[in-house]
Amino acid sequence: MDLYAVADFCLIPIGTGEPSVAEYIAECQRVLEKSGLKYKMHGYGTNLEGPWAAVSQAIHDCHAAVHAHGAPRVATDIRIGTRTDREIAPGTGNEGKVRRVEQILEKDAK
Repeated sequence: MDLYAVADFCLIPIGTGEPSVAEYIAECQRVLEKSGLKYKMHGYGTNLEGPWAAVSQAIHDCHAAVHAHGAPRVATDIRIGTRTDREIAPGTGNEGKVRRVEQILEKDAK
């Protein structure tokens, strides 16, 4: 059984000699678009979810693409969560986490 993974990763190109890494991050986003996985970029990383093997492969492919784009070094911070106590419908892992917190905050507002 391949675990369903809900991940957040921050890919960091190193040694580019440029103050902005936006071009390199755009290259990674192109890879994720082709992966077919659910993802959402944010200011300091990307949420990504799907089968563990596919998530790992997508992050690997981002590294390869960013190296091919000219970055001599790439570092990535990754947080991955899995659970087996309930079923997570594909593509709803990150949204479900956010929605649950929003529901709690809505109760506070009442």
